Amino acid sequence: MKFNKLVRDKIPEIIKNKGEVPITHLASDDEYWQKLKEKLQEEVDEFVKGDNEEELADILEVVYAICDHIKIDKEELELLRKKKADERGGFKDKIILDETK
Repeated sequence: MKFNKLVRDKIPEIIKNKGEVPITHLASDDEYWQKLKEKLQEEVDEFVKGDNEEELADILEVVYAICDHIKIDKEELELLRKKKADERGGFKDKIILDETK
């Protein structure tokens, strides 16, 4: 079965333990960046379909990997999130914008 997708670091070992043979390669920086974006979309799609905490945790893991790859400090990202929330609010009030006139 062909996948051509980014997987978690321990997946090849898990596959071996099941008696299968994983065929893998290490991505270049450019390929890794592309595969991270594809993985983020994959995890978001899975969360939208499943609405569960495990999928949400997967999204966060990919976000952390993106931060590491493009050298964004996770604490700085949180500060940016808080700044935007202070300036524009969050999503807690459940406001839906229907239109403007």
